[in-house]
Amino acid sequence: MRCPFCHNSDSRVLESRPAADSPNVRRRRECISCKKRWTTQERFEVIDLTVLKRNHHREPFDRFKILRGLTLACQKTGVTRAQIERLVDEIETELHERARGEVSVQFIGELVLAHLKQLNEVAYIRYASVYHRFRNADDFIADLIGKPRDQP
Repeated sequence: MRCPFCHNSDSRVLESRPAADSPNVRRRRECISCKKRWTTQERFEVIDLTVLKRNHHREPFDRFKILRGLTLACQKTGVTRAQIERLVDEIETELHERARGEVSVQFIGELVLAHLKQLNEVAYIRYASVYHRFRNADDFIADLIGKPRDQP
């Protein structure tokens, strides 16, 4: 592991422990050269998922795309970074449990919306407005009351 301070490639692990509410492992490290310490978080790699996009292209699953979208949707809502990380972990775990190698972008979007609706309604509407491509206030209202809306 390369030191983030002096960029030396030699470091040692001082402590390892499971991250709270996550399958990740937190490691406390120390640089052999400059003696500075930092924390890393490692996550287990599981079977790779392929995402089938709306345009029928396929690409590798990237959890950071979900994380980025949720971070934007949750800005100024009081949802913490830890809650967002936990939500992404839950979504990724559920995808690996339910999908067998390939999953549609629509399935991922609906799964994110289902989890987000339970966490914060404002963040849910923000995310839904982009995911469902809302065109006007009527689309927002239709989503809020559960009424089908006209498709573009």
